[in-house]
Amino acid sequence: MTIKIENLSYVYMKGTPFEKKALDNINIVINDGDFLGIIGHTGSGKSTLVQHMNGILKPTSGKIYIDGIDISGKNAKELRNQVGIVFQYPEHQLFEETVFKDIAFGLERRGLKEAEIEEKVKNALKMVDLPEEILSKSPFDLSGGQKRRVAIAGVLVLEPRILVLDEPTAGLDPKGREAVYELILNLHRQLKITVILVSHSMEDIARIVKRVIVMNRGTIEMDGALEEIFKQSERLEQIGLSVPQITYLMKKLKSYLPEINDNIFTVEEAKKEIIKCLLNRKVKSK
Repeated sequence: MTIKIENLSYVYMKGTPFEKKALDNINIVINDGDFLGIIGHTGSGKSTLVQHMNGILKPTSGKIYIDGIDISGKNAKELRNQVGIVFQYPEHQLFEETVFKDIAFGLERRGLKEAEIEEKVKNALKMVDLPEEILSKSPFDLSGGQKRRVAIAGVLVLEPRILVLDEPTAGLDPKGREAVYELILNLHRQLKITVILVSHSMEDIARIVKRVIVMNRGTIEMDGALEEIFKQSERLEQIGLSVPQITYLMKKLKSYLPEINDNIFTVEEAKKEIIKCLLNRKVKSK
């Protein structure tokens, strides 16, 4: 499914003394199967933008199309349901007595039969790599990482074609962060759905996305392939952002190893590049 956003602007509390323009003339196209990262400092408009993608917020002006259909139209409810949003700290929205009931909540509202609901819930649980034994447990008895996965399963069970994740690893320890990002990567590979990741972590963005949109003061500051965006470190710094820390290290190493490639954005890439560079030096010295 393709999302096309045209001339989108949004004003909070319009017509009041607290009026604030959060989005200003946004124009982007997100193609089917994209793995997109949205970055920007606090207040740049990231969360406001993604909340327009399934109709949670309505544009002050402009249009949002999914597969060419304006989702603000009367008959676009099913299209809006194809965009699943996992909010920051989604476990705070868990409220049912059991994990099963929490995941099944959206399906029950659709009026599906009990057997079909059970099958879909179990499939969603499998997608987030959790055992069926937890279905009868209270979600509040789970670990932080498990709660996060249950919340994601509650979105996946509705079978969206576009998955939006707003700071999906906020508050998790390193092990929990790693597990959630591995889950997101697997979902993109296996389901071939469009994934939109909102994050303030340059390291996390560098590890998993292919395209990056940079937001600043409610506008699109930059939009392009990950490598092209992160090469422009000075421009990012001017708007209060940065490149991954490993990139700064590689640029410093270049003064000692002039031949090293300093356009590196992940630790794994850095290890490979440093080893390659040192091995080449060793061969040349013989």
